[in-house]
Amino acid sequence: MSSNFSALAIPSTKTIETEPQSHPLHRNASDREHGIEHDPPISDKIFKSGPKMGSYKLGDSTFYSLIDNYANLGDFKSLEKVLDRMRCEKRVVVEKCFVVIFKAYGKAHLPEKAVGLFDRMAYEFECKRTVKSFNSVLNVIIQEGLFYRALEFYNHVIGAKGVNISPNVLTFNLVIKTMCKVGLVDDAVQMFRDMPVSKCQPDVYTYCTLMDGLCKADRIDEAVSLLDEMQIDGCFPSPVTFNVLINGLCKKGDLARVAKLVDNMFLKGCAPNEVTYNTLIHGLCLKGKLEKAISLLDRMVSSKCVPNVVTYGTIINGLVKQGRALDGARVLALMEERGYHVNEYVYSALISGLFKEGKSQEAMQLFKEMTVKECELNTIVYSAVIDGLCRDGKPDEALEVLSEMTNNRCKPNAYTYSSLMKGFFEAGNGHKAIEMWKDMAKHNFTQNEVCYSVLIHGLCKDGKVKEAMMVWAQMLGKGCKPDVVAYGSMINGLSNAGLVEDALQLYNEMLCQEPDSQPDVVTYNILLNALCKQSSISRAIDLLNSMLDRGCDPDLVTCIIFLRTLREKLDPPQDGREFLDGLVVRLLKRQRVLGASKIVEVMLQKLLPPKPSTWTRVVEDLCNPKKVQAAIQKCWSILYC
Repeated sequence: MSSNFSALAIPSTKTIETEPQSHPLHRNASDREHGIEHDPPISDKIFKSGPKMGSYKLGDSTFYSLIDNYANLGDFKSLEKVLDRMRCEKRVVVEKCFVVIFKAYGKAHLPEKAVGLFDRMAYEFECKRTVKSFNSVLNVIIQEGLFYRALEFYNHVIGAKGVNISPNVLTFNLVIKTMCKVGLVDDAVQMFRDMPVSKCQPDVYTYCTLMDGLCKADRIDEAVSLLDEMQIDGCFPSPVTFNVLINGLCKKGDLARVAKLVDNMFLKGCAPNEVTYNTLIHGLCLKGKLEKAISLLDRMVSSKCVPNVVTYGTIINGLVKQGRALDGARVLALMEERGYHVNEYVYSALISGLFKEGKSQEAMQLFKEMTVKECELNTIVYSAVIDGLCRDGKPDEALEVLSEMTNNRCKPNAYTYSSLMKGFFEAGNGHKAIEMWKDMAKHNFTQNEVCYSVLIHGLCKDGKVKEAMMVWAQMLGKGCKPDVVAYGSMINGLSNAGLVEDALQLYNEMLCQEPDSQPDVVTYNILLNALCKQSSISRAIDLLNSMLDRGCDPDLVTCIIFLRTLREKLDPPQDGREFLDGLVVRLLKRQRVLGASKIVEVMLQKLLPPKPSTWTRVVEDLCNPKKVQAAIQKCWSILYC
């Protein structure tokens, strides 16, 4: 059933390439040298004129062969000449020929040419267009990523008068896929529900496509419910169906339901394949369940599913995230013994992990091994090494790696330069860090928000607040939006320079920014500390109130700032117990039990026990039946996995 998408048919920003030239086989060597082109010959001798045989003529099959050949070569100029001649001789051009040409246009990334020829089929060649040719053109547009254009084409053809094309299951599958791609999941669901009206029953691909769209829209429950629905309707799930749902649940971290789904998969006679195991292993690694992931790897092998590069790469990444980069390196060695070769992303993850764990020698050894093995050393790998050396306090060595990188014609990026700048600032060589910044500008590298943030932070740390403010103005002038780190660095620099009012003004600007640039607890602590140092305790309390109102919970640093202030700035001094107790109560009133619990922890560490009434309130909130039940359910979920 057609839907009206005319309002969604926005122009595509993707450029449609121009038609390629005719195939070079039709030009002799001399002509090619002088740039002379000749029309490809279609000799009369290869055709036999004769009487009509039904609606066909002798020689039609030769034309069809020419169409096949020219389409395979991508020679569209010759194709047009063949079509022109067939039209002039009033020969029949069957739909199959047009489908061949549409596929050729798809390979050449010429979707609009396909649309134009589809429109000409009826009035120029008197060829009846069916759903087969329509689906072919629709698929060409979709494969090019022109999703709104595809919806516009669907609406134009299916909704047009005099075009007797009824969509089939493939049509619905293509349109549902397209809707999901552009986030029109509700429309996709509606089209799915309307399929029976068009006397089309969804197939397993329809269900898989819609499930995938629902999972990506974070509507996992609806996607899982479709599994039961499809079986009731007599459509049996395939391994791909289960893989889509398992992937969605793994990304959500719902491993308990994943386990049940795998059991269901076996009950339905669907054996897990490599994709299933890879998805499960990835999900377990995301949740930090590395031992279970490795155990599943053994099960995968025993099930005669061969682990591939993706499988081992996932395990290595999981080990790195758990701070076990050396174990990851051992897995890499095992892979290579078995003839597997990992990509540069796995190598860069391992190198970064080793550096972060303080194993710089092992990281550099792995980097050297890559060179010996003639592995591809690209921007990602070089940047990982440069960042690691800078973290290890060796920015000069990192600079040598940058030189090697550029000599190997590998282009550095913003991350590469920001790592070097940060490394030189941390090493106390701000002059060299600024040189890196200038080098970026000299070589026309994009200086993004991260680079500006690193530069501003470094300048403020060196006490060069005026220079930092100039860079800030330059950043805004170039249209770069500061993130919370950049704001925090600038606010900290201004506060340390005694320019607290300017820092507060910048804070007020933050409140008007996007959600990812809103003040965090670090920003608030910088300002609270600055105000308390100035003995502006009432203003600090006002800022704390604003912090609570905006949903930002105090942390240990916040508590220490106020405890020190109450002890040092008041006469007589206060131990801060009353203050923190009141803070706990205020958080509980706002239903922020976790934040309140953290303050209670601080109070106990500082030997400042809460009041009995506060204790009662904390216990009541923590022991809320619904919360207890949720905690029990979470524990069972962990045990089940």
